Amino acid sequence: MSSKPLTHTTVSSDEINYLVFRYLQESGYVHSAFAFGYESQVIKTKIDGSQIPPGALLSFVQRGINFVEIEESLMEESKDGTHAMDGVTSLLDVHRCLCNQDFKTSRQNLNVINGTNDPPLMEVDEKEPGTSMDKPKEKKKSNVDVPDSDVLTLRGHTSEVFVCAWNPRTSVLATGSGDSTARIWPIPTTFPAPSSASAAAAAQPLVLPHTTERPRSTTLTKHKSNDVTTLDWNPTGTLLATGSYDGVAKVWTETGDLKFSLVHHSGPLFSLKWNKRGNYILIGSVDKTTTVWNGLSGQLVRQFTMHEAPCLDVDWKDDVTFASCSTDKLIYMHNLESNVPIRAYRGHEDEINCIRFDPSGMLLASCSDDYTAKIWSTKSNKMLFNLAEHTREVYTMKWCPSANRRLVLATASFDAMVKLWDVNSGRCIKTLTGHADPVYSLAYSPDGQFLVSGSFDRSFCIWSAKDGSLVKRFAGDGGIFEVAWNPVGDKVAACFSSNTVCVVDLRKMMSSTVKAS
Repeated sequence: MSSKPLTHTTVSSDEINYLVFRYLQESGYVHSAFAFGYESQVIKTKIDGSQIPPGALLSFVQRGINFVEIEESLMEESKDGTHAMDGVTSLLDVHRCLCNQDFKTSRQNLNVINGTNDPPLMEVDEKEPGTSMDKPKEKKKSNVDVPDSDVLTLRGHTSEVFVCAWNPRTSVLATGSGDSTARIWPIPTTFPAPSSASAAAAAQPLVLPHTTERPRSTTLTKHKSNDVTTLDWNPTGTLLATGSYDGVAKVWTETGDLKFSLVHHSGPLFSLKWNKRGNYILIGSVDKTTTVWNGLSGQLVRQFTMHEAPCLDVDWKDDVTFASCSTDKLIYMHNLESNVPIRAYRGHEDEINCIRFDPSGMLLASCSDDYTAKIWSTKSNKMLFNLAEHTREVYTMKWCPSANRRLVLATASFDAMVKLWDVNSGRCIKTLTGHADPVYSLAYSPDGQFLVSGSFDRSFCIWSAKDGSLVKRFAGDGGIFEVAWNPVGDKVAACFSSNTVCVVDLRKMMSSTVKAS
């Protein structure tokens, strides 16, 4: 038996790194994915992530195991001295087996050759060499699928789009990307034809570049990426704050002019929020600290240093009180008047991904990699409910905004499920199971009637908050990092790993809902 390998495989380090990067993202290790992506610079390669299906790394590992098994039984050379399987293989490109005819005809299980009806052990891909991986097969449109005519696709970013936020006063959408820019897009009320002037205007956003502005003494190198990882509009929609992986936040006017840069943090920024009054900006950083800035002057008000590990999220309770959570498994609630926390919440057994005060400020919700969400009283350190029905990490959550309904919290998990909880009883009242991969983002409509969930399965789903039924579904061309509902409540924006942003017009859905009621 010959000891020669069956194939000559060419696998680049960039390809391996990209698959590891995607695996970390899809498995819920978001912050590890960030760190690996920027350390390896894999996100700056020319690999088209939209062509790589979810679970690609595990799929290739399994295929490798299968081929090793096949190799053991097919190492015999054919009569003319050529190998049964030959050719150059790229890990991320479709491989075409250059099989000689003697080998093909000798394998009776390949029904494409011998004409039998027996199922083949392995299909031979007849595509031309060098073509990229197959895209998912298009499914027939159902009644819940969003028609193409109701979708506006915004192109211009050159890397993944991580975050998006609607201006609270105008029909303008802000987005932040791994291409080191934020962009401000004017969104028309009615979606135009792709070739119209209105479509051209929507395709010409204001570009807000994030350039490094920090002292030489910083622990971050000048080569570190400036990816925009968080952003938020002030309540009047006149100022946009953006935060970057390089630790710098910037405040822009609605016309795209830089007002000032907030330079203090020595680690990436993952959360940034204006208070309701619009005079303070709260920032949480991987450098373990949180800071509060004067949003009108750009001056640092106070830095808080209680956490012993990276701060992952922050939220305002009121104009002067806020909470922060960390990978140290703790939540601290602070007032601007003191560095000493008002409350310290302990109970999670793994890093805490997200915290949210309810509309009244009386309750604080948190969710964690320990597979749970928890409800805390803001009047004490007491945990009121432990919401423990998810089977994977709980990544994000949202309170239902409607005061006319019972208090409901929605949670999203890497188990691909969304759960709705009655906070008065701590009971799960609905489980929404329309996704196939981790759910990264949730957003309620302004009136609380609908909930949209965005997943790495390339789709977002719109659910009825009343009965949990699936109302609409939109499938894009990449994993979804964030979804956002516009203030009017008739459009949803979603940002994708494929460098695009899609805005879906839901006026038809709203109209049919009104008629049905």
